[in-house]
Amino acid sequence: MKRFLLWFIPGLAAGVLLMLGGGKVIERTSTNKYCISCHIHPAADASWKRSVHYETASGYRVACVDCHLPPTGNGYLWAKGKTGMRDLWNYRTKDSASFNWEERRRLETARGYVYESSCIKCHENLFPLKLSKAGEDAHLYYKQAKKTPDLSCINCHLNAGHYIAGYIHGSNKTFGNVSSAPREIYKGAAKVTGFGSFTEQIPNSSVTFRMMAIPGGSYKMGSTDGEPFRKSDEGPVREVEVSPFYMAQVEVTWDEYLAFYQQTAAEGRSTDTEGLRSKKSMATDAISGATPPYGQPDQGWGLGQRPAISFTFHAAETYCKWLSSVTGRKYRLPTEAEWEYACRAGTGTPYFFPGDPLKFEKKGIRAKLSKNDSTVINSYVIFSGNSHSRTQTPDIVRPNNFGLKNMSGNVAEFCSDWYQPDAYGQYPSGILKDPKGPATGEEHVVRGGSYLDLAGSVRSAARSFTRSADWLKTDPQIPKSMWWYSDCFNVGFRVICEFDENSGKL
Repeated sequence: MKRFLLWFIPGLAAGVLLMLGGGKVIERTSTNKYCISCHIHPAADASWKRSVHYETASGYRVACVDCHLPPTGNGYLWAKGKTGMRDLWNYRTKDSASFNWEERRRLETARGYVYESSCIKCHENLFPLKLSKAGEDAHLYYKQAKKTPDLSCINCHLNAGHYIAGYIHGSNKTFGNVSSAPREIYKGAAKVTGFGSFTEQIPNSSVTFRMMAIPGGSYKMGSTDGEPFRKSDEGPVREVEVSPFYMAQVEVTWDEYLAFYQQTAAEGRSTDTEGLRSKKSMATDAISGATPPYGQPDQGWGLGQRPAISFTFHAAETYCKWLSSVTGRKYRLPTEAEWEYACRAGTGTPYFFPGDPLKFEKKGIRAKLSKNDSTVINSYVIFSGNSHSRTQTPDIVRPNNFGLKNMSGNVAEFCSDWYQPDAYGQYPSGILKDPKGPATGEEHVVRGGSYLDLAGSVRSAARSFTRSADWLKTDPQIPKSMWWYSDCFNVGFRVICEFDENSGKL
């Protein structure tokens, strides 16, 4: 018994001391002061102090660990240890000035650092008395769809923990009231004679944009088996003949899209556009445009000459129909064959400029040792390597041989074709004349890659497609918007204008 007590009492004392000491360690390493000692990012601290979680109605000041660790009993110690080791490693081995903080503020990244269980721990009642009707609908949608992957509180409340300038939560009814375009108003469309590039004027607005004349010709659509980063849906390679057409020099800008929005905004109006096929609908007033978006479509990056984003394929098509009606020309989305032909601009290599995708995608030391100078791709393409995780204006890149800018990168672009992974193989044998894609489908083709993509995904032959359901997860409206995607900020579009070779007219 004495022997037992000799071991038990010191062991008990050591255990108590360890528990008390461990508790103190956990407490001291969970303070904001301790967190900031490693996370040397002044903007994060400043944005936290401007957020609704800093000066709360109850007086409680939400701490770092309240959001960035799960509640006690929900894997708290494991998450704390794992996070602490990662942060210590980053603090000792990396330069905080080299971190891409804009990238880390994106929703996709933030989900990995904010715990849903911590949100619910504090916000137990999702239907407080002062909650608006729109808020009730949004929270009801969340409860009904909370098992949906990637749907979390911060989908709608991304600015709750850290203030984001210009962030809008809910219906943005003031969107589109101001445009950066010149104030001079054009009453009619530009006059065009012959087949040559021209500057289009959007009637009843101050907006113009450049249309480039794309001569007809033949090319090989798709990529060969040996092309780096090639995917199976890029083949088989087909010989394609394309008729001449006009294509916008850059993607549709916010100035252009806001001209459409301001003249057709459908707040309180019918959103049924099936009637657009009738002659009566050719009057401008008959085309109903987009309803107010949910939140800020430009993500606070700026409007003006940046490419317009966040809208659905339906909205892009409606814009083309409206543009046709006000200008009297035949504007539409490009087919996939037209898009690739215009992108390649007479080239048959992975890019319309010199370069090896394998070398462009190298990182770190491998990139520094590479003989393939990254300034080449940087001068032609806005992609993950130079975008700073946002869209950019078209003036910072060089055009291809057809005078088109940002065909690869900046934002991916809608094409009119239905997407099928084996679409090229479904065409009949022989030379294809102006192919328009499969007759039916569920999603549409997206081409060109974006500011989020690595070099391998901005090749001329790279294909992708719309993901309508995934891009509407955050939208809590019932029914969901037919005009705006709530979770897609890297897709836009550019227009083409048809040219009649026989009559020589647009």
